[in-house]
Amino acid sequence: MSSPFSAEVSDRICKHMNEDHAEAIALYAKSFGGLTDVTTAQMLKIDAEGMDLQAVVNNEAIPVRISFDHTLTDSEDAHQTLIAMVKQARQAK
Repeated sequence: MSSPFSAEVSDRICKHMNEDHAEAIALYAKSFGGLTDVTTAQMLKIDAEGMDLQAVVNNEAIPVRISFDHTLTDSEDAHQTLIAMVKQARQAK
């Protein structure tokens, strides 16, 4: 079975998240990446197992890998999982 997350799919999701949901990415870095004082963050890559972010803390770029709680099956699963994660992170604030 081929991966549901080709480079094109990953790039499309990352572009959308970085352009339209930058606050959510910073929240992922804080809540699921264990970082504090995140000023900005970018999603660099997403795959079936997790996402790679770059967070800025105290003017320093820090790589962050966040694993999902299940293996994603497709881009719709990614969409629903990212929504659930941001809701969870907002409730934990």
